Amino acid sequence: MSLTRRRFLTLTAAAVLATPARAEPIRWQGYAMGADCTLTLHAPPKQADVAIRAIRDLLSDIEHRFSLYDAASELSRLNQSGALTPPSPDMAKLLTLAGQVHTATQGRFDPTVQPLWHALATGHDATKARKAVGWTRVQITPDRIALGPGQALTLNGIAQGYATDLATDRLHQLGLTRVLINLGEFSALGGPFQLGLSDPARGLFATRPLTNSAIATSSPGALHLSDTDSHILDPLGHGALWSTITVEATSAALADAASTAFCLMSKPQIETAMHALPGLTRVTGLPKQGPAQIFTI
Repeated sequence: MSLTRRRFLTLTAAAVLATPARAEPIRWQGYAMGADCTLTLHAPPKQADVAIRAIRDLLSDIEHRFSLYDAASELSRLNQSGALTPPSPDMAKLLTLAGQVHTATQGRFDPTVQPLWHALATGHDATKARKAVGWTRVQITPDRIALGPGQALTLNGIAQGYATDLATDRLHQLGLTRVLINLGEFSALGGPFQLGLSDPARGLFATRPLTNSAIATSSPGALHLSDTDSHILDPLGHGALWSTITVEATSAALADAASTAFCLMSKPQIETAMHALPGLTRVTGLPKQGPAQIFTI
């Protein structure tokens, strides 16, 4: 599964609509982990230049860890061999968070769907791949990560958020106080930044101010693998319940993973998961059918 499989420009869902009238910011555009990236920096040119170079170096390192496109990446090596000894601290931390979200969402967030996604995307028989799905067969310790037989992981649905968090922390360390970071997910240092939430079918449906927090949006209808399968796969086999889900949180990685899983969950189930994931601050959903009656938790 490529890291573009879920986004598919859904995060026009967080295009900047307006910012307070101040000095013109410095903007950088790039591409990493299968997505367009932007930084909007309210900083002097020399400070902004240092920050941009630091983020470019950071993104290169993240690609070498989590990219499915790079056969030498840490993730690719894990999928090829079935084990990593030892994993990098970033890999161990990211997979630990994935396990926490898996538990809180009662199995809806599950990075082991990669073989199933690949089978469906390439038109192959998915029977064997479905049997390989199961996060509980993944073993994670600081010294070793091991997959079950036939398993492979995709970190799409969490890696972009994790990279966004790392970038936010790095920019804070460099002394920046007002930046909008978009690495596939959005995070703000300072603010407010006024963002728009968009649905593939209905377009812009809400706006949100973002200050010192993160936001992620998932839309199952943004891309389909087949006539019946969305690019957001339900490990339990039931399918998506929402057209678009937006999650606001203290962490972009948490918002990223939760927005993926919440597309597959009822409102009561989402509310229960939010109690188990205290970093979440707000969830906004748009139903698949009928009037565009937005719910917010």
